[in-house]
Amino acid sequence: MTQPHGEPAAGHAADAGHGGHGDGPFNAGEMIVEHIANSPLDHPLIHLPPLLGIDFSITKHVLMLWLVAATVFALVTVTVRRYLRQDRLVPGRFMTVLEFMVEFIRDSIVAPNVGERYARRWAPLILTFFIFILLANLVGLIPMFEVLGLIDHYVLHTGEDSFVKQLLHGGATATANFNVTAGLAVITFIAIIVAGTTAHGFIQHWKNLVPHGLAWPIYFLLIPIEVIGMIVRPFALTLRLAANMTAGHIAILALLSFVLIFAEQFQSAAAGIGIGLVVSVPMAVGIYALEIIVILVQAYVFTLLTTTFIGMAINVHH
Repeated sequence: MTQPHGEPAAGHAADAGHGGHGDGPFNAGEMIVEHIANSPLDHPLIHLPPLLGIDFSITKHVLMLWLVAATVFALVTVTVRRYLRQDRLVPGRFMTVLEFMVEFIRDSIVAPNVGERYARRWAPLILTFFIFILLANLVGLIPMFEVLGLIDHYVLHTGEDSFVKQLLHGGATATANFNVTAGLAVITFIAIIVAGTTAHGFIQHWKNLVPHGLAWPIYFLLIPIEVIGMIVRPFALTLRLAANMTAGHIAILALLSFVLIFAEQFQSAAAGIGIGLVVSVPMAVGIYALEIIVILVQAYVFTLLTTTFIGMAINVHH
């Protein structure tokens, strides 16, 4: 969202609307898509040859996934090892927060849904979901690439095809990518089948999809409904997380685009600055504050629904 300074308002808007390369009027839609989309497949960060017809090139969202995964692994590993090496097990600040999250996920989400017997088995997966999604959501709100754009514009002056310039294209919120949330939902789908199979056996797990003791013609109606419901669950998880994380960013970018729209419309930078100070910035800050709550709620909802689905496969009699 960083733009060059010291240019006429109309030219400024045009550059913003076309990624710094266009000569036409400012296009808010293109600007918003540019700031939330993944890297285009024809210009990935790191191009790799296809394997079995699948393009494994490294895009921006793949990079963000690696960054979040590495950060979670490093923080948790270093914190726990440092804690266990002490003579007296006195938790520090981060370890206290980590212990609170572990106990909250285990005692308030996992145990009530899957039962005490299976809580220790499934708590690690649910806890991993929660921490990973929470950090991925949070990283998307940190304007690190906007700061990198300012540094590149005023200090580095890299070329248009440089790695730094490629980093500036696309969004930083990996959980706003439907492919990422679909991957998480597939893990949930597999976990449901594994949970039901380990608790009741493979054959009995599939028999448990429908109630027992009903008239046999009813099963012609119930079985397709239950199978569809089983498939719909991961779709619901996929759409809920990605859509909520995308919506907030679109709203913020749309409000900030008023600055360039009014500057171009009235051919005056003062008009853009005025609407920004009065409308765009205050409302964007409000939505940004709301997004901080949303990132926590969405991580909680995804883990809660995952645990509920696993618990339904285990506790069929309920």
